[in-house]
Amino acid sequence: MIAIDNLLEFFLETRKHSEIICEPLETEDYVVQPIVDVSPPKWHLGHTTWFFEEFILKPHVDNYQIFDADFSFVFNSYYETVGKRVVRSDRGNMSRPSVKKVFEYRNYVTQATKKLFESEQTKNLNDLLEIGIHHEKQHQELLLTDIKYILGNNPLLPAYSNEFVEHPIENHPQDWISVEEGIYEIGHNSNNFCYDNELGRHKVYLNSYQISNKLVTNEEFIQFIEAKGYQKFDLWHAEGWDWVNQNKITAPLYWHKIEGEWYHYTYAGLKKIASNTPITHISYFEAFAFAQWKGLRLPTEFEWEAAQSYFPWGKRWEWTESAYLPYPNYKKADGALGEYNGKFMVSQKVLRGNSVATPDKHSRCTYRNFFHPNLRWQFTGLRLAK
Repeated sequence: MIAIDNLLEFFLETRKHSEIICEPLETEDYVVQPIVDVSPPKWHLGHTTWFFEEFILKPHVDNYQIFDADFSFVFNSYYETVGKRVVRSDRGNMSRPSVKKVFEYRNYVTQATKKLFESEQTKNLNDLLEIGIHHEKQHQELLLTDIKYILGNNPLLPAYSNEFVEHPIENHPQDWISVEEGIYEIGHNSNNFCYDNELGRHKVYLNSYQISNKLVTNEEFIQFIEAKGYQKFDLWHAEGWDWVNQNKITAPLYWHKIEGEWYHYTYAGLKKIASNTPITHISYFEAFAFAQWKGLRLPTEFEWEAAQSYFPWGKRWEWTESAYLPYPNYKKADGALGEYNGKFMVSQKVLRGNSVATPDKHSRCTYRNFFHPNLRWQFTGLRLAK
């Protein structure tokens, strides 16, 4: 647990960073929602604010005056316990509340939370504040990737920033790390913050295996494309093959072939693809098919965690072969916060490793991200195993 002075500083720093992420945006960018999985930046700013108002200020500040009675309906995401909400696909239809109003809301709630935690009324609230901070950090990553999708699907392909390093190079030579068969402990094991889906530290038996010390690169994936990997049904799961054909998928998200050369949309605009940087914006279906083409496989999340200290990670969320399921003795929290992770433990795959968009002080080797296998707007890549 972080000391209260540091926790308040952490809170204010986090609140400021969300707004820094949005500084390059024009007002019109705040409202766009190209697909259901991408939320408008304005909604992220409001939702992370609503979280503090709903779960900290309303229950714990005497005579607290809510900023706007409609905002719980507008900015609730999926919390059935809290009440009705705007359908997710309609978030981009809300020209109101205005961007100006949302920033006023943020300031109102930030100052009220600051005042509360400067008082002596915060006994037993530190854990709740820390959850709210990390919830906002999670949305900061979504903010970045949603902004990229919004701008990357604008016909002008406008740049967001020339400063963001989204395609770092792994300079070390590729090698295979051998891991002996045996019993390994998996799960969070410290007093630092984690989500409830990381708890239930437990032992797993792993057969001996090898795992690559490098992520798969753009050059390797181009070879897969040139070998007609997207046209070979035997490399794909049946559901993945249907997805490829129904959506006419021929390359990773944001890729464009122009006059015989591959380009991709980046935060700096349309750029020629660097062959030696890690592949990203691929679905689990694509990661699986690539591994099949190589005669290899994806690691399980347990293999990944057991070996993670032997290779650098954190550039890409790495697809694993593990279904998103509860650990032994997993227990959902009571009330609305119990809806945070547990109810999504179906039909999704686990990703490990964090990404270039994951904010500071939010990474850890036990972090279990999870997405449906067709999604690829996050910085998703892969590491091979055998």
